[in-house]
Amino acid sequence: MTVPDSSQAPATAPLEWDRAAEERTAEGLLDAARADAGTRVLVVHGDRAPLAGDTALRFLSPNEVADQAQWAFLGRDAQGVALLLAALPVDAPLPDGRWGALRAVGGDLVSHDAAVFVAGLSLGRWLLDAPFCPACGAATRVHAAGWARTCQGCGREHFPRTDPAVIVAVTSADRQRLLLGSNALWAQQNRYSTFAGFVEAGESLEAAVVREVQEESGVRVAQLRYAGSQGWPYPRSLMLGFHAVTDDEQAARADGEEIVAVRWFTRDEIGAALAGGGDVLLPGTASIAHRLITQWHEGLA
Repeated sequence: MTVPDSSQAPATAPLEWDRAAEERTAEGLLDAARADAGTRVLVVHGDRAPLAGDTALRFLSPNEVADQAQWAFLGRDAQGVALLLAALPVDAPLPDGRWGALRAVGGDLVSHDAAVFVAGLSLGRWLLDAPFCPACGAATRVHAAGWARTCQGCGREHFPRTDPAVIVAVTSADRQRLLLGSNALWAQQNRYSTFAGFVEAGESLEAAVVREVQEESGVRVAQLRYAGSQGWPYPRSLMLGFHAVTDDEQAARADGEEIVAVRWFTRDEIGAALAGGGDVLLPGTASIAHRLITQWHEGLA
């Protein structure tokens, strides 16, 4: 399998961010970082973080963060400065300033900030939402600088959960048309995207691609090509992107449950939609779906 060029990765999936995972077991790491006024803190509230502008997050100092926060060590920036997470519960007051949700602003952020935002949101949700052991129900104790929990009842160790999911851009046999679907959960009926679904137990990625596309659109696909991956904390997914081809175009039909409509698009129609025109809405630039569609439109798939 060929590893894609990092320049083709989604905006929220850069490869250069240093998580400094080897430091997580260092005694007193969080306390020392919180005591250092130079430490940079990413605060997340729901799925939002503070913004310093259109392309950058606003990092706070530790003494600016409310007491209700759950803390974790995210790594270090290019200058070696500690990056911490402070995850606020959803019922905590929203601090002053401009805030943005990952879905809305992730594609516009510089790569470093986008990566920190994805990690912080993913880890923060786990810290806030999973305080008890799923095996016995007892309370857990957070350790490894926020990256692990140990049950105080049965002693089991738990880690943040990541669910693999495939996401697929399907083209016609001549690669001149792109098949997209409209999800039943979307308010705008003219919104279309690539096909996606979770990998089932014991299933390979390739089998998941074939199954999900056939279930949702009715077509069978082949010639699968891996296109890249993206952490996507809605709620805790790892999106694994593929391009695929079908020679059974006439079989395309919506499943009527998850997907309410499917449609073949020409390159001109997709180009108009990417430019903000046309009669359809496409996924935002923060998503790997947008990258898959753009790759096809530019003749890279």
